[in-house]
Amino acid sequence: MRKFCNALFFALLAIAGWAQPANSAQYAPTAEENALLWEISGKELKEPSYLFGTIHMIGKEDFFLTEATKASFGKARQVAFEIDMEDMMDFTKLMPLMMKAFMANDTKLSDLLSEEDYGLVKEHFESVGLPIMFLERIKPMFLSALGGEDMFNMGGGGDSQVVSYEMELMQMAQQRSMPIEGLETAEYQMSMFDSIPYKAQAEMLVESIKSGKTDDGQFQQMVELYKNQDLQGMQAMMADEASGIGGYEDLLLVRRNRNWIPVMGEMMKLKPTFFAVGAGHLGGDEGVVALLREAGYEVKPVR
Repeated sequence: MRKFCNALFFALLAIAGWAQPANSAQYAPTAEENALLWEISGKELKEPSYLFGTIHMIGKEDFFLTEATKASFGKARQVAFEIDMEDMMDFTKLMPLMMKAFMANDTKLSDLLSEEDYGLVKEHFESVGLPIMFLERIKPMFLSALGGEDMFNMGGGGDSQVVSYEMELMQMAQQRSMPIEGLETAEYQMSMFDSIPYKAQAEMLVESIKSGKTDDGQFQQMVELYKNQDLQGMQAMMADEASGIGGYEDLLLVRRNRNWIPVMGEMMKLKPTFFAVGAGHLGGDEGVVALLREAGYEVKPVR
């Protein structure tokens, strides 16, 4: 159950890596400003808040937090993730969300794919110990997150080699008795699955499995770019990926970024906040850094 709940949270987080906004506006971070940590000040803020870009899954040996990040975290009086992480640990809130992971109208995965592609998906999930008969009615975009071996190592025991920045930061916040907030609700995130036709989701699932089979170290390349705090490099690498998310960039990334700005503004007015969102949301014309600057805030990189 814990692994299934992890997948529910990471399904949407993973999507941020499939699409990147353009990187050409006056407010977008420049190559000289490459950083994972940003200080937000100005406008009506009495104290600065901080924006930190995460990578949602990373090997334990690669996990790091700079001294500047730890210091900034210590100055904040609340933490905000894309969604409230503590809600994902509450079984009473998870149950209704888990029901939304299933396709409507008795639609099955086998209805959406060719025999060849269905066989590919079946082979993939059975190789990670998930019989296809249990997955037939789950929304394909959810399966894209559920199928990865890293997902089933997440929090799975003492020998796990994969950790989550979000979970690590949540534990740090809990140790300090800091309030934990979300920029959007899990219900909203799940609703986005229903805005994309099941057929398109199924095609994305197949492409993600195929790209995984031909992976030539791309994930480790992404990790190295992340460790170097190279936002520009990460964006370029993501933009080069063949499959992407079709015409749904606005729904899954841009619209979410824009929705977050007024929410962040209200939180920052109340108390200094440490915002932790996927690094894919930070850069570019429609990234969070540019949108905050456009809204009148001073946003400076902190290395």
